[in-house]
Amino acid sequence: MLNTTDKTSDLSGPVVIPNPSQLEALVPDEATLETNHIVGFDGNDIRSRPFNLLRSQVVKALEANDWNLFGMTSATPAAGKSFLSMNLAAALSRLSDKKIYLFDFDLRRGSLAEALGIEGKTGLGEYLAGKTDDLQSVGRRIGDSNLTIFPCYRVKTNSAELLAGKRFDALMGAIKNLPDDVIVICDLPPAFANDDTIMIAQYLDAYMLIIEQGITTKKQMNNTVALLKPTPCLGTVLNRYVGGLIDPYGYGYGGSEYSKYYSD
Repeated sequence: MLNTTDKTSDLSGPVVIPNPSQLEALVPDEATLETNHIVGFDGNDIRSRPFNLLRSQVVKALEANDWNLFGMTSATPAAGKSFLSMNLAAALSRLSDKKIYLFDFDLRRGSLAEALGIEGKTGLGEYLAGKTDDLQSVGRRIGDSNLTIFPCYRVKTNSAELLAGKRFDALMGAIKNLPDDVIVICDLPPAFANDDTIMIAQYLDAYMLIIEQGITTKKQMNNTVALLKPTPCLGTVLNRYVGGLIDPYGYGYGGSEYSKYYSD
């Protein structure tokens, strides 16, 4: 876990997002993917169909608005946003004409590395804290897919200070300058967990809001949209809806208490 009170360094030059070919390749273990319900890589798996449908809707909306950078968030913790981020990214990575970059900006509770079985100590938190200038040491190319992931490992404190820094601003500028065939997904913290998502949203073209059936209230949904204005909402996904997007395959995603969000 990174302690951001340690001494940091300034950027030594312009930020360059590595080409996937420059990154270490990771072939996820099938058992790890199954344990974490990551099914979007396999188009023949019946469980991937909801993510294929979501992929089509997302691509259509992005192209209609000339967007390529969006976030995934929820009003409250444990709504399934990272699960959906990972599976949507996996489904998108099967498009032959697109390159997909997935950034885990849930700096305090990042989970994408664990979901894919990525082991390491240098993530986006370390990069933003100035512990490294080398994004090649952070990113991973996922097998022979078109997916590249930049994971994070939990930051102990001061995530807002990292997001307010010059490094994050420069990183987002470099992301915005990626080629037109790149789609970038940012996995964000829950909107009401802290002010991190508000800070990140100002850089995004849009965001997708994950709603948990029976947990997320209409007031929370409306307040999240208001909180993140003027960034537009790309759409909403109702998670764990019986007969709907996810629940027929029995996915669960833990509890929803705020008190557990920052617990170790």
